[in-house]
Amino acid sequence: MALRLGPWALVCAVACASCLVGDAPQPDCHDAGGPDTGVQQTGGVPVALDAEWWGMGGDDTDMIWVDPGEFWMGATDDDQALPREFPVQRVRLDGFFMDAHEVTNAQFAAFVKATGYVTVAERVFASAQGEVAPGSMVFRQPKEIFNLRDHGQWWQWVTGASWRHPIGGEGGLDSLAQYPVVHVAHEDAKAYAHWRGGRLPTEAEWEFAARGGYDRQVYPWGSEDPVAGDPKCNIWEGRFPVQNEMKDGFVATAPVKTYPPNRLGFYDMAGNVWEWCSDWYSSVHFRERQRLEALLNPLGPDTCHDPVDAMTPKRVIRGGSFLCNPSYCASYRVSARMPAAFDTGTNHIGFRCVRGASASD
Repeated sequence: MALRLGPWALVCAVACASCLVGDAPQPDCHDAGGPDTGVQQTGGVPVALDAEWWGMGGDDTDMIWVDPGEFWMGATDDDQALPREFPVQRVRLDGFFMDAHEVTNAQFAAFVKATGYVTVAERVFASAQGEVAPGSMVFRQPKEIFNLRDHGQWWQWVTGASWRHPIGGEGGLDSLAQYPVVHVAHEDAKAYAHWRGGRLPTEAEWEFAARGGYDRQVYPWGSEDPVAGDPKCNIWEGRFPVQNEMKDGFVATAPVKTYPPNRLGFYDMAGNVWEWCSDWYSSVHFRERQRLEALLNPLGPDTCHDPVDAMTPKRVIRGGSFLCNPSYCASYRVSARMPAAFDTGTNHIGFRCVRGASASD
C-alpha cells in the first residue's frame, strides 16, 4: 500500500477507470479488517471512535426525513449503465433522516475543533522505506493526454494536500466554508457521522433519496439530459480532462445548494463530489442478492470484490463528481456506483450523513 494507495489502487475511485474495464471475475478483496500492510500510523490518532464523541455535534436542522417505502434499485434500460448496476431489485426501506447537502468545510471544521480529530491525509505513515509525509491525491488538468486509461496523466499525489488544503500548497479554505469537504477517507467520514450522532448511508438509502420519488428514472431530476436547459449539477462539460467549458459555472467543486434540489429536497445527488456509503463494494453483489421478493434494509456484502484491484478493500461511493463526463464515466446517474479505496481520500470525494427515526438507529 505505497503512499496509502497501493500500486495506484485508486484507479477505480480517482479516475473512474473501472468505467472502462469489464467486470470479469477475480479473487475477493481482503475482508473488512483490511490487509496487513506493514504500514503504521504515527501521530497519536484515535484508533477507534471515541464513545464520548457520540452525538456531540448533533444538529438535524439540515436533515430531511425520508418516508419508508419501496423502489427499484439499480439500472433498468440506461444505455450508459455498467454490469455492476444490474439487475434491478425491489428494495424496501424504513424511514430515515439524511443531510440535505454534502458535509461542508465549515461543518467538518467544527468537528475537528471539538474533537482534535486528525484525518488520514494529515497523518504521517511509517513504512519499510521510511516515513511518508502526509498528503493526498489531487486532480491536475493536463494540456493534453494520450488516452483515457492512464489516470496518472491527471491525478497527482500532492504532499500537504488535505481537507484544510484541497489543492495542496498554501491554498487554504478562505471563501470555501460552504463547499463540500474533500480529502476525507472512509474512516474520517465515519468519525464525523459518529460525532453528529448518525452514520453513513447505505447504498440503498442513498439511491432511494437520490431518486427523489422518480422510480426507474436515470437522474435525480428525472430523465432530461444534464446538459439540456439550465445547469442541473456540477460535472465536466467539454473534452475530459483537457477542456472544461464551465457551463455549470465551476471547474472544480461548487458550494453546496448551488443547483436545484430533487423532489425530496436533496442537493447535489449528481456531480460535485462523490459520496461515501457504508457498504463494502462488490461488482457482483447485485447479481448475487437477486430475489423475487423485496429486500428489507439491505446492508451490502460482507466483503468486497473488485475485479480491477483485488488486493485493496474498497467501499462504495455514489453520485459522481465534477469530473464526470458523458465520454468518460457519466456517473451522475442515480444507479451509478463506484469502488473507492477505504483508506484514501481525494479532492473529489465527500459525504453526507443519515440517521434513523430514533437517536439510537
